[in-house]
Amino acid sequence: MINTMKTLYKVISALLLTSLTSCMPMIHPPGAKSNEARLSANTYLTEDGANLPFRHWLPKTEPHAILIALHGFNDYSRFFQQPGEYLSKQGIACFAYDQRGFGAAPKRGLWAGSAAYSQDLLTLVRLVKERYPNHPVYLLGESMGGAIIITTMSQTVMQDVAGIILVAPALWSRSTMPWYQTSVLWTLAHSLPWLTLTGKGVRVMPSDNIEMLRALGRDPWVIKATRVETIYGLTDLMDVAFDSATLLHGNTLMLYGEKDEIIPKKPTYAFLQRFLATSTTEKTVAFYQQGYHMLLRDLQAPKAWKDIAAWVTNKPEKLPSGADVRAREVLAGLSPQTPKESHFRQH
Repeated sequence: MINTMKTLYKVISALLLTSLTSCMPMIHPPGAKSNEARLSANTYLTEDGANLPFRHWLPKTEPHAILIALHGFNDYSRFFQQPGEYLSKQGIACFAYDQRGFGAAPKRGLWAGSAAYSQDLLTLVRLVKERYPNHPVYLLGESMGGAIIITTMSQTVMQDVAGIILVAPALWSRSTMPWYQTSVLWTLAHSLPWLTLTGKGVRVMPSDNIEMLRALGRDPWVIKATRVETIYGLTDLMDVAFDSATLLHGNTLMLYGEKDEIIPKKPTYAFLQRFLATSTTEKTVAFYQQGYHMLLRDLQAPKAWKDIAAWVTNKPEKLPSGADVRAREVLAGLSPQTPKESHFRQH
């Protein structure tokens, strides 16, 4: 995300020569409901007839828990390949799908709107719960996927969800962005919404797993050039997610890498301070000192996988990696208003 925002700033001089038109950033919502939603081996068919690619990683024996994973911006369901393989061996059945506009889902590159992403998630939870009526269901979201889960869970009481796992959730709201970024984004979105940006030339490290990053660069299903109106839609989503800290329902595990160069610390820590101070549900926060934005695919990713498995399985007082202890140390030193340690694990 930071790559794209810096690229926006670079093109401001060109916009000074372009008069604003009546262009507006668009969303591309689902069509009318025309059939019953259902799951097949490789497809999640939505009520409006959209075929969303669907992946699964199943234990060889009866699972003790179910996990639905949502990918991040410009990514797709394959992001969960290695975590899914690991967690399935721990008795956790894992599912992931390409969200609208991403991967091989319909209307590639177009933003479907926050309401559409939430509704697709709600419907899938219902379908999975019908298949596994006696198993606890957990939601995991990486980056954009985390923001979708936050907004969905803050607006809907989902009794079928036993807990949520937020991996470097996209919380970089406009209120925490520099003024020039929000100004340029608005100007571009309302004048050249169709313009695509690549972020080339901006040096950030989304992960220390260089081989993995190169593979993503070769992957045709990972979006490389992004429409401005899609970035605008993502920013709208992040605004809502950031403002939902006191409204978020559900037992929560949140993972964040201290070397994250995509989602800054300022909005992340501000969100956590409000969330931890007001929520009454169980919550565990974990900070990984060597972790980057792509925590589940970093070189130290197995630490995060093990923490997730432990949290889903038995809610330990301390995560295997000790990253929850690190989070308490960091957040306790931020300000006098930081919640006390007892707020980090409420039951």
